Amino acid sequence: MELPSFFNVGGAAPERAGPTDVVRAFVEGGATLIDTAPSYGTAEPVVGDIATSLRPRIFVSTKLEEYRPGGEAAEAQASLKRLGTSKLDLLQLHNVSNPNQDMGGVNALKAEHLCRYTGITTTSKRAYEAAEAIVQRAKPDFLEVDYAIDNRKADERLLPAAQDSGAAVLVALPFGRGRLFRAALGRKLPDWATEFDCASWSQFFLKFILGHPAITAVIPGTNKAEHMVDNLGAGRGRLPDAKERARMIQYLESLG
Repeated sequence: MELPSFFNVGGAAPERAGPTDVVRAFVEGGATLIDTAPSYGTAEPVVGDIATSLRPRIFVSTKLEEYRPGGEAAEAQASLKRLGTSKLDLLQLHNVSNPNQDMGGVNALKAEHLCRYTGITTTSKRAYEAAEAIVQRAKPDFLEVDYAIDNRKADERLLPAAQDSGAAVLVALPFGRGRLFRAALGRKLPDWATEFDCASWSQFFLKFILGHPAITAVIPGTNKAEHMVDNLGAGRGRLPDAKERARMIQYLESLG
């Protein structure tokens, strides 16, 4: 689960009721990975407070928002404080754009046991080439990238590079910034979706991603517990194979 701007709330109980319900539904549903960043406003301290009693059951990922050589440790320590933990599961360099990006600083934090894994993120196609170069050269543990049934540019080179390097892949923006729900609005889910245990459009879009052999996890964001429960259904039952994924693409495109 990714925690974007709608987790940017104040400290009052009524403001945090929604985020608290979402996180509880997430954990009770058996999910573990929560992804956030300093740029998401108060999301880090909010999830830190909410997840205090759930810490052993969650995998916490955050990012170095303003990467400056020599400044990684201070920025990471600030995130640790906001998240209320002494160690991160995953620390990623956010929105990389330089193919020669030095991973030395973040790797040093891993060596010092401030994080278990390191990674890079990009949600800009203009930066795919740079991300690919970093993945091939530095071999980070994780790559986070935007990918959706109608946004498959990463299939061309970036996802194969991640597979070759052994990087785990997290998928951001799996609903195409809302495009997919607008395309499916008022449309019927195909009957054959039940063949891979799909019961809703959100599960249709998420199962398409999870059926990709390079993908490790998908991190949809939501501010509603009922949507979280629906999303988690995508991880249950059978996933579509390559032929079914191709059929899913064709069906979506047929909706116009």
